Formats: sequence, structure tokens, C-alpha cells
Amino acid sequence: MLLTIDVGNTHTVLGLFDGDDIVEHWRISTDARRTADELAVLLQGLMGMHPLLGDELGDGIDGIAICATVPSVLHELREVTRRYYGDVPAVLVEPGVKTGVPILTDNPKEVGADRIINAVAAVELYGGPAIVVDFGTATTFDAVSARGEYIGGVIAPGIEISVEALGVRGAQLRKIEVARPRSVIGKNTVEAMQSGIIYGFAGQVDGVVSRMARELAEDPDDVTVIATGGLAPMVLGESSVIDEHEPWLTLVGLRLVYERNVSRM
Repeated sequence: MLLTIDVGNTHTVLGLFDGDDIVEHWRISTDARRTADELAVLLQGLMGMHPLLGDELGDGIDGIAICATVPSVLHELREVTRRYYGDVPAVLVEPGVKTGVPILTDNPKEVGADRIINAVAAVELYGGPAIVVDFGTATTFDAVSARGEYIGGVIAPGIEISVEALGVRGAQLRKIEVARPRSVIGKNTVEAMQSGIIYGFAGQVDGVVSRMARELAEDPDDVTVIATGGLAPMVLGESSVIDEHEPWLTLVGLRLVYERNVSRM
């Protein structure tokens, strides 16, 4: 089986693939202070519960694919693969790794690995042109051309960041649960904040995607818009531009990149 690990700024998502199918997944908090040994114990605890894997760390794992936006965590995961999975082929997404997607930006090295991996999966699943909207710590919009090239994107504050900012900077406001309110017009402070978050972000997505699509294709209707990320379900029902929801898009991209690189190792 293939273990895929997507390290984000707030959460880390792990997926277990049996061939092309994801058979298990986990979501944990990202903690830059965790050491390689602590990460190994955490992995053993999670995977030890799966019936298709053995009791020992590494049993049943044939390959590992990792991308990370937190350099310190990537460093520790590199040590995990060396110490605890020494005989297992591992692909860590970084400069020099073959993705199959040309990066046409001013400085390709500054583009987050997860954004490139999302583009890889979008091209494989839907072709181009496409826009990937990833609802994570930041809300990112990534554009893929008709020829499968990554051409750039947009970065906006994420939903949770916005909620925290309102709670910190608003004298009479507080942190709230991100949930759909009873109506757009809030009857109390909590519902008013929930409405601003849910419908405000839906409007942001519709506006940004519409503008990107006009630049990306002669006919904006030819652009496939794919939503992913842990908070995507909060906006899906309110956005008018999202065509597909792929919650494991990054993990699928990691599987594809692993397959494109493992034969070269």
C-alpha cells in the first residue's frame, strides 16, 4: 500500500492507497515541534488500527509520498522515512521531483508543493483548463491551462483565519463555530458572523473564479472548477461556480507523483 502525507500549515492529512483507491484517511494537527520519533509513534498509532496493515511500523507499506508547506515538518518526516521506513521507496515533493506539470510562473520554486500537486491531480482527473480552489489555512485559487500547465493563482485569507481575526480585533465579537446560519440576515451576533463568513466566502469564490476563468479560456464555461480542502463543504452549496468536489485531491496528486518518480529511484 502507498502512504500519502499532505502537511499543511494547520492540519496534516494522511491517506492510504490500495492501487488507485483510497482505503483509509486521517487528519491530525500540524505541529512543527514534533520530532521524527514522535511522528513515528503517531503513525504507528494510526496505522496500527487498520486491518490491512501489520502491528509493526512499516508493515504493509510499499511506498510513501509526502508534500509539506512547513519546512521543519518536512525535515522530520524525511528522518522518519530514513529511520523507520528505510527499505520503502519514498518520494518527497521538492525541486527536482518529476510532476509532469510545467510551472509557468516568475519563480517556480516559490509555489507551494501542495498547489502543484493539486494541479497534477486536476489535469489527470479533469484535464485543462481548470481552476482548483483549496479551502485551507489560506484559500488558494490555482489555474491550469488547456495544455496542463500551472500558470499561477490567487491567495486569500482562509475561513478559519478570518474567524479568528474577527474574534481578536472585534471588541464585542468572539470566536464562533463555522456553520450555516438560519438565514442570510442574522438575528443575533453569532448568526450575523456566520452569514458573513459563509456567504462572504461564497461570493469571493464566485467573483475570483469568474475573473480567472475569463483570463484562462476564450469560453469561461470550458473551465472546470474543482474544490478541495477541509472547509470546502461549508461553501459548496452556496457557490455557483464550483463544478466538482474532490476532498482527497492532494492525496491523489501525491499518488500520481509517486508513480511518476518511483521507477527513477
